[in-house]
Amino acid sequence: MRKNVMTGLVAALALTGLPAVAADNGIYLGASVGQSGLEIDDLDYDADATGYKIIAGWRFLDWLAVEGNYVDFGSGDDRVAGNRIETEADGISLSAVGFLPVGPVDLFARVGAIDWSADVSAPGVGRGSDDGTDLAYGVGAQFRVWSLSLRAEYEMFDISDADVYMISVGATWTFF
Repeated sequence: MRKNVMTGLVAALALTGLPAVAADNGIYLGASVGQSGLEIDDLDYDADATGYKIIAGWRFLDWLAVEGNYVDFGSGDDRVAGNRIETEADGISLSAVGFLPVGPVDLFARVGAIDWSADVSAPGVGRGSDDGTDLAYGVGAQFRVWSLSLRAEYEMFDISDADVYMISVGATWTFF
């Protein structure tokens, strides 16, 4: 019994100490770069590109933030029925980000929306464009050193009739 009480007290003290170890809360800015992919199943189209994002957020609780991103998925191309098709897409996303602080590492998940626009062109065939607002979500981890956070993330964007993903690495800096 005494051992169980001591174990419980040690666990409770460890858990109450987690917020003291948590990241700086406040406004943060950053950037990420990585690999993006766009898949259109109806066309058997699958293109990869180098993408990037600019990050602005406000972590107002140790476990919760609101984050806005400008995401540029880059330019990708693939051949469909012998024709080369090129795509370009970008957007602005707004997400709620939930954090699980584990020492100097934060595990996180996000859910929100992206307001996107995309251009498609096929030399000799023509050009087209589309835009909309759709679901965005993802998971990641970041390592904190003072106000600097180094992060890795996987995001999905359920863009109309297509699946877009981005795997990225980047950094953020917390100001206040």
